[in-house]
Amino acid sequence: MATASVSGNREKELWRRLGEVNDPELDEPITEMGFVERAEMTSDGSVEIDLRLPTYWCSPNFAFLMLDGVRKALDQLSWAPAYRVKLHDHMFAEEVNRGMEAGKTFGDVFAVLAEDQDLGGLRETFRMKAFKRRQEAVLRGLRQHGLTDREILGMDLPAYDVARFEPGEAAKQKPRYRAALLERFPDRQADDPVFVTWEGQKIPPAALGAHLAELRGVRINMEFNGALCRGLKQTRYKELDVVDGEPTLVDFIMDRVPARTAPTA
Repeated sequence: MATASVSGNREKELWRRLGEVNDPELDEPITEMGFVERAEMTSDGSVEIDLRLPTYWCSPNFAFLMLDGVRKALDQLSWAPAYRVKLHDHMFAEEVNRGMEAGKTFGDVFAVLAEDQDLGGLRETFRMKAFKRRQEAVLRGLRQHGLTDREILGMDLPAYDVARFEPGEAAKQKPRYRAALLERFPDRQADDPVFVTWEGQKIPPAALGAHLAELRGVRINMEFNGALCRGLKQTRYKELDVVDGEPTLVDFIMDRVPARTAPTA
């Protein structure tokens, strides 16, 4: 009984950690996007992860950032398991998996595949977009709550923390914006304004409308890309077949390579 309880707790922790890994372009958890096909613990306590991306040609840089996020999430598991992460049905899957099995770092594996692009700069761009999308959701939620622009922009962290929303996008993004703010400005004081630009500048109440219009453009672009990714993945893995006696999704685009359905967290 105790062993089953430990196993169940570890499985919950595993999925919680994986749920903290975002698609870098969309700022949405890879678990919600359906990219984690399988995440299981073996009898010896090690972990096996299978990942599939929406298309065969997904940018290797995006794949790198997600795989690196998965690695960091697994390194944070409380029982420090050995793990295997395998990428399926991607144009660089063979190179990635072979390099990982050889014990190479993600940086080594992607040194050639990244096409000399600045991955640090790419990370920063995605952090900026996530910051703006999360901020916009909370700002809109506070306006809908009846607060004036001056009241909103005068908020400090204590006031922000006690603000409450009905279940919805603002409530979802409230803790995520707080995390993004403190990641961007780690030396921020409790009485500093919560809502600032990505560059750290204060937003005058008279400029909030224009600021929100800019943020709305970022959100719409990310939502469009998210819908596109979901549609591509659903189209790619939509044919049901039976493999080894189990209902299985089949990749009918890439020579019908079987893809097991992801377990429930």
